[in-house]
Amino acid sequence: MSDGRGMKLSVIVPVFNEEKTVTAILDLLVSVNVGADLEIIIVDDGSTDATAERIRAWAGGRQNVVTAFHGANRGKGAAVRTGIGLVTGDVAVVQDADLEYDPADFKAMLEPIRAGRADVVYGSRVLSKAPYAHLRYYLGGRLLSAVTNLLFRTQITDEPTCYKMFRAGVLRSMDLVSDGFEFCPEITARTALAGIPIHEVPIRYHPRSIGEGKKIRWHDGLKALWVLVRYRFFGPPGPR
Repeated sequence: MSDGRGMKLSVIVPVFNEEKTVTAILDLLVSVNVGADLEIIIVDDGSTDATAERIRAWAGGRQNVVTAFHGANRGKGAAVRTGIGLVTGDVAVVQDADLEYDPADFKAMLEPIRAGRADVVYGSRVLSKAPYAHLRYYLGGRLLSAVTNLLFRTQITDEPTCYKMFRAGVLRSMDLVSDGFEFCPEITARTALAGIPIHEVPIRYHPRSIGEGKKIRWHDGLKALWVLVRYRFFGPPGPR
């Protein structure tokens, strides 16, 4: 769990109704060499299945594991914001509680930050030519990336990727307000408006279908587009 060079990675795991996969992804997190000391911050967002019980059973007695439980479902962005408030590491990243993304990729994502070449690193599924579950998801992601590049003069290939890694100080400075999936375009827009370059590295991806539990829907893409446009032309809202 450590490479001996003192860097600490805080992995924020927002969870909602993932009783089938949450233990597997947590086991995977602690088994891989991420190239840093590891802190796992699990935020259950008001799950109504057995997810919360499985989190408590898995986390009990473990060091460097922090848990938080929302009394009701508030959305992925709200869960991530709760997690950010608990970060004690030098670097932070979000890990969904399904098995679509592989935390073994954190090691490659950390390298540009460790080398002082980046403060923000995105894991790109496009650069690795990873498979996709449905063409509409792929095209939607490409559209969001193209709109981001057009509005903010960035050069990224995968705006909606879950794997967004930040130096912790940069992340805390963002004053994020989103509760739902629009967290992703919000943090991208704030990063671009702050003039912080986004570095990308290729990552692996194992997509799941809606039937297997994928939660994002077409209207979330419309919200994401609106967030990008709003932030570009009207700027970010103040903190709540």
